[in-house]
Amino acid sequence: MPETNRVWVTDITYIRTHEGWRFLSAVLDLFSRQVIGWSMGPRMDRDLAINALLMAVWRRQPQSTVMVHSVQGSQFSSYDWQAFLKTHHLQPSKSQHGDCHGNAVAESSFQLLKRERIRRKTYATHDGAKQDVFDYIEMFYNPKRRHSVSNRLSPVEYEKQNF
Repeated sequence: MPETNRVWVTDITYIRTHEGWRFLSAVLDLFSRQVIGWSMGPRMDRDLAINALLMAVWRRQPQSTVMVHSVQGSQFSSYDWQAFLKTHHLQPSKSQHGDCHGNAVAESSFQLLKRERIRRKTYATHDGAKQDVFDYIEMFYNPKRRHSVSNRLSPVEYEKQNF
């Protein structure tokens, strides 16, 4: 039976503000689609990705090895990323080069964020963008957003029902 903390997926997207771009890195549990870690910052770098993964590890505290699936970007290939994975007993997995479906779950969550919340808007400030992303992930997406793959339950409800 599938369960939480077996496979996590991660990726990075961008958000426009009048103060410049902001980048969002998110980690989702493949079982429930719950966003278990996320980070926003001014650069699309390894620190952004590691901070999102750190939140996921802190929240979930997995007791066994978790596969972490990412795209081939340099943020997910750096020495620091690999060292973090090893230290926390996380197994790396990468999409094949040029495979547009390799990280579909993470891409789908970003598409929902942009369609349901951002809707082509440009935030006035970095702080405004971060607050709105926080509200979407923590107050709507995880506890309320229903998914067809989880019997029309939110990620939080789906996990509660299955454990």
